[in-house]
Amino acid sequence: MFASAVHQLRYAAGLLRGDRMPVESLAHIARDLVATVRQFGEPGDDAALLPGRQGATDPEVRRTVLTRGLRLTARRAATRTAYYQTMFANLGMRPQDLTLDSWTALPVTPKAALRGMPAAFVSVGIEPALLALTTGTSGTPTHVWLSRREVDMMVALNTISAVLGERLRPGDVLAYAGSSRGTIPVLCVSTAVMAVGATFMQLGTLDPEVALERLAAPLTLPGPARQITHLTANTSYLAALVSAAERGGWRAADFGLRSLQVGGEVLSDALRLRARQVFGVEPEIGYVLTESMPAGARLCSARHLHHTTEFAHVEVLDPVTYRPVAPGEIGTIVVTPLVPYRECTLLMRYVTGDLVRRLATPPTCELAPAPATTDIAAAAASTDVTTVAATSDILGRYAGPLSLDVPHRQVLEVLDAEPDVALPARYALTPEPTGPVLHVLAEHRSPRLLARLEEAAATRGLPLSGIVLHDDLADMPATPPLRADLREHSFDHHPTPAAALLGAHP
Repeated sequence: MFASAVHQLRYAAGLLRGDRMPVESLAHIARDLVATVRQFGEPGDDAALLPGRQGATDPEVRRTVLTRGLRLTARRAATRTAYYQTMFANLGMRPQDLTLDSWTALPVTPKAALRGMPAAFVSVGIEPALLALTTGTSGTPTHVWLSRREVDMMVALNTISAVLGERLRPGDVLAYAGSSRGTIPVLCVSTAVMAVGATFMQLGTLDPEVALERLAAPLTLPGPARQITHLTANTSYLAALVSAAERGGWRAADFGLRSLQVGGEVLSDALRLRARQVFGVEPEIGYVLTESMPAGARLCSARHLHHTTEFAHVEVLDPVTYRPVAPGEIGTIVVTPLVPYRECTLLMRYVTGDLVRRLATPPTCELAPAPATTDIAAAAASTDVTTVAATSDILGRYAGPLSLDVPHRQVLEVLDAEPDVALPARYALTPEPTGPVLHVLAEHRSPRLLARLEEAAATRGLPLSGIVLHDDLADMPATPPLRADLREHSFDHHPTPAAALLGAHP
């Protein structure tokens, strides 16, 4: 459509000028996509050109755009935020002089700094409209302030993602099984779903048995959907649903799901298989952080993470030295959300703590033309800025040397495959003189179960000196909290006595 092309040109022109995010044009693009789907049933081939679907780009063009984006972001941060104004003054550097070579001379921003003084990262002259909090499962919740324009932008991008990524269509019903405390995900997803012409249901993190009944229940709504068609959930809550479904004898035929989106935590291949057997649909996972929105990453069929580099600059650095890691090594994702996509809370070289492994060779998957994780050192040393450090899926979160020696994902592959280990899997690693010891919460302490786990761990090459089974969480070393622990309650299975409803008055 001609109007859609005009809106895309206005959107691109606004970005090139370095002005504020052209939200109005982006919103028009999202509406045009929805209108196309309603009229023709499927998006056109040009959907690959929409924002967030970046494909191959000329290396020299990408180098120029990246340099300009980093300078603009640094200049805004240095002149409008207290934290980076102090940082640049101490360094004696000018943001406008930054190059890809000098970028790595900037210190990283630790998560503790944002948690400790969130107001120091808020841009002067931008009016905060919404406070987005993280769940706090890795510590104190992180505060990220968003402007109204940022919220509108994220709604538009979520609408595009819902149509193209989740294949949401008018008449579908999406259930969001995430905590209601997640203000920005609930707001963006619900608004995007309604924009598509589908129906949104805030399921929450209810007792898994209650949630399963709601997922399987027939809908008495007008429209083609007879049951919930799309489910979005945190990974650990999906594990709780899978465990409850297996215990309760639920089958894939009991549900009507066509899409199952998970995130927030590591999804093991073992849990992926069990979830597919229960719900009859392949779980799909993406990567996005509250701190770096709208930047995120897509997972290809080869399990590589491919970041949308138009929204942010991403590096993979050693979690201790913060130097770029070599191919085949594990590092932490360090992200710089770019202006004008971010304007309220500004962050530079923000250490996420999320661990990935750089691939030893460039990817050849279906998303290979789209840049994966950019290696800034290679980009600075070569005119071929398309050289990328394509990474594995998320391996876990850095919590000291043990998280590198025994990656979280590898442990989950062992535990999630074992029916006698309670889901979501809970474990702890303790350092011992002979090596790490893995403590596991199990349905029962059985020599046969212990033998199976030891064999599976050895097969995966986990450097453990022992495994200890526990049947009581209270007897275990401290285990990290899970998003499934953000449990919400329902009256469904707790009926109030009639006498209490009527009262005790005569």
